[in-house]
Amino acid sequence: MKYLSLIITLLFISLNQTTDKLTGRYSYLIEENNLYIQKDKITFKDSVFVFDNKYLPKGKISYGNKILLDNFINTDLIISISKDQIKKDTILFYIHDKKSPAANYLDEIAGKGKLIRIK
Repeated sequence: MKYLSLIITLLFISLNQTTDKLTGRYSYLIEENNLYIQKDKITFKDSVFVFDNKYLPKGKISYGNKILLDNFINTDLIISISKDQIKKDTILFYIHDKKSPAANYLDEIAGKGKLIRIK
């Protein structure tokens, strides 16, 4: 009987644990000369994102200490998002260049922007 209650408890805990993931459709804005300029719309689904512009490639999302969007606009750019931003309608992000001369390219910020949820 105690094993049955242990299994039920573990099952209940595992069902209640959800990983925060980016989902939905967003407009993305890039900061240029202290102004935010709307570029395109982007759709997030599980661990993949797709731009509305069909000529831009699909990218993948890595969930860890920070959320990383790899293959953003081109293969050299990567986006980092703080985990506390994921529940907000306006998400701040930072752009990093993989070809940066810094030892860890995530330490050097090449730009920043916002994702604004489309409802």
